Amino acid sequence: MSDIRYPVGKFSRPEAVTREDLDGWINELDRLPENLRQAAQTLSEQQLDTPYRPAGWTVRQVVHHLADSHMNSYARFRLALTEDEPIIKPYDEAAWANLGDAKAAPIASSLDLLSAMHSRWVLLLRSLSEEQWRRTFRHPENGVVSLNTSAALYAWHSRHHVAHITELRRREGW
Repeated sequence: MSDIRYPVGKFSRPEAVTREDLDGWINELDRLPENLRQAAQTLSEQQLDTPYRPAGWTVRQVVHHLADSHMNSYARFRLALTEDEPIIKPYDEAAWANLGDAKAAPIASSLDLLSAMHSRWVLLLRSLSEEQWRRTFRHPENGVVSLNTSAALYAWHSRHHVAHITELRRREGW
């Protein structure tokens, strides 16, 4: 692996999206809570406070980041489904990851949050029509984003951060 920042490669925006693509991404989102729980299980407090790469976030921060990020995405989906191209509010992920709770809270709270939220999110995603998948929101920095592109991004995001933890475990022999 040449760049431990991107253990599953960088995100690539899909050119076209099929129903099979959507089903695969939904399934990945459905599996995230369990995949993350398995990746982090049995880690000691010291291991949870180990950065996954030099100058990177700790495993604890990665777990809390996933909850923060996916909470924001879930809200963005709901906004896009109920408003015409809403302008969403970005947030400073690094600043959030450096707040006291992200640096010190037990990961169980974020694992439980992800389980509950993904249960709702996946139910919502499986209910969407083709037309609803094409709905959009406007990101102030990234422009117009369709829900199908956002699903691809968050499926990748799930794999990306779980791999940060599993690759750290592999490298450290944990």
